[in-house]
Amino acid sequence: MARATIIGSGPNGLAAAVTLARAGYQVRVLEAASGVGGGVRSEASTLPGFVHDVGSAVHPAAYSSPFFTAFGLRERVEWIMPEAAYAHPLDGGRAAIAWQDLDRTVDGLGADGRAWRRLLEPLSSHLDGVLDFTGSSLLRVPRHPVTAARFGWRVLQQGTRRAAHTFRHEPAAALLAGVVAHANTALPSLSSAAAGLLLAAHAHADGWVYPRGGAQAIADALRTDLEAHGGSMETNTPVRDLGALEWGDAARGDVLLLNTSPRLALTLPGVPGRYARALRRFRYGAGAAKVDFALDGPVPWANPDVRLAPTVHLGGTRAEVWASENAVAAGRVSAEPYVLAVQPSVCDDTRAPAGKHTLWAYLHVPAGSPLDPTEPVIRQVERFAPGFRDRILASHAVPASAREAINPASIGGDIFGGAFTLRQAVRRPVASREPWRTPMPGVYLASASTPPGPGVNGMAGWHAARTVLSDAELPARLPDVF
Repeated sequence: MARATIIGSGPNGLAAAVTLARAGYQVRVLEAASGVGGGVRSEASTLPGFVHDVGSAVHPAAYSSPFFTAFGLRERVEWIMPEAAYAHPLDGGRAAIAWQDLDRTVDGLGADGRAWRRLLEPLSSHLDGVLDFTGSSLLRVPRHPVTAARFGWRVLQQGTRRAAHTFRHEPAAALLAGVVAHANTALPSLSSAAAGLLLAAHAHADGWVYPRGGAQAIADALRTDLEAHGGSMETNTPVRDLGALEWGDAARGDVLLLNTSPRLALTLPGVPGRYARALRRFRYGAGAAKVDFALDGPVPWANPDVRLAPTVHLGGTRAEVWASENAVAAGRVSAEPYVLAVQPSVCDDTRAPAGKHTLWAYLHVPAGSPLDPTEPVIRQVERFAPGFRDRILASHAVPASAREAINPASIGGDIFGGAFTLRQAVRRPVASREPWRTPMPGVYLASASTPPGPGVNGMAGWHAARTVLSDAELPARLPDVF
């Protein structure tokens, strides 16, 4: 029986693990942390009874992922489907809401409603085609060329200063800016537009869903399946030097998959010079500083509709959001920073004791920043929810400078596995139709540093596992494995 050793138990590592285990490999997963899941873990980081997601919190990409669909994640996890995908409060008690119902969103945006529909309906109604185009290496012919062309045209439109002319009024402009800012890069840019349009399209398709009980449910479902097929997990097992790792014999079919930063591959002996140079040139992006709050009641949003949306983008107008993200790209933090917040307990009563609530929030910061995000986040929430500070029972912050110690793949606090730029959408970390394969025999990359990049969709791990099976001349199609 061929053996597969996988470093890292994030969603991509676990996706590769279950695929190979089902294909007959003897699989072991090595994880540096004490828990399984990488960016999809949950824990009581503030007070007993309050469940906080360590990394990602809302998972539309997991729900729509071709890998997770074949794996049966929709049936293995209980999903919450909120009527409001995301909200963007504005000063004066105003707010723009992206409802799952596109018609309702269009009605709420008034004069800009038709422009919102023209922008997103062709994508949300053909989400499978968008996922096919964005879900693998870009160096291939898409299976849905018309949808790919529609997506590409909108990326060109929203990724330049032309984006400022799409909407005439602030609610729609800010609503789109808030979702585009997820990319944690300079705005406007082609890469941020691609990320934002993909997320916005999900909002009006299946919605911005998330697992009841926390993101840990995703990791637990994968681990259960892995162990049912003979695989094993070893936590508290950091791997810093692959040259010292006993991982098998590539000549016998044994393989090593890295759900890590590509930098770890440089610790292998015999890395070809050209490949080593490519890995060293691979750039990492800005950091993310996170804070969790345990609250004695719901966030007191000035606009009541914001209380219906688990995901809330805080940053004010489009100009303010752009200015905040461009400040981070220039090495600073804005006085009015963009904050990505999630209030999972508004739809999930398992996250906090009765009557209590939780808030999860990210602040974009320069790479390696030691900034404690707690006070900047509180001020920005207070701007749109006066009285929030008085609801706080406890908080727990993780500066960008500390994130790498929690997850070695988060270089400088970069949670995306590498700067999300147009160049690195193509060269991730090398330009290839199959970038998951390395030139070292039996060694593969299976992380967000490979296509399709960041997102809890398991696709990078699945592509890596399929490449392994292809190289071994074994069936690599999902129906043959699941």
